[in-house]
Amino acid sequence: MKSSTWSIGDAAARFGLETHVLRHWEDEGLVTPGRDAGGRRRYAEPDVVRIAAIVRNKAAGMSLEQIRVLLDSDAPGRQALLQAHLDDIAERMRSMELWQEMTEHALRCRAHDVTNCPRYKAFLSDLLDTERPRPPLPPEAVEWRARPSDA
Repeated sequence: MKSSTWSIGDAAARFGLETHVLRHWEDEGLVTPGRDAGGRRRYAEPDVVRIAAIVRNKAAGMSLEQIRVLLDSDAPGRQALLQAHLDDIAERMRSMELWQEMTEHALRCRAHDVTNCPRYKAFLSDLLDTERPRPPLPPEAVEWRARPSDA
């Protein structure tokens, strides 16, 4: 990391962001870069660390509001929010383990159509249970439908 300050362009490029993202995070109060004599933003090391924390926690599924609470040690409900996020991560990890096992089985399965395979159907049993109503799928679960390359 540079020991001097970074311009908004340098800071954005470092994290693969557009500069408008850093401006938005500033508007949201998540980062507060200093200004040089010309009024241009200058990101010091603490600002860059905050940006890194925001980037990493967004990748972990946190919203900007949750990240705001994370970065504010005095925020009311901080512990509860972090515990809820840990619970969400644990659930996603369980789901990912199931998806991995399902995919590994499909890779090895001798059935021409895995939906005819009893073992593969077992991975779907909770979704096929007609006694349990299902909540709507989150947008990220169906976003593939919007990509023309998958059509």
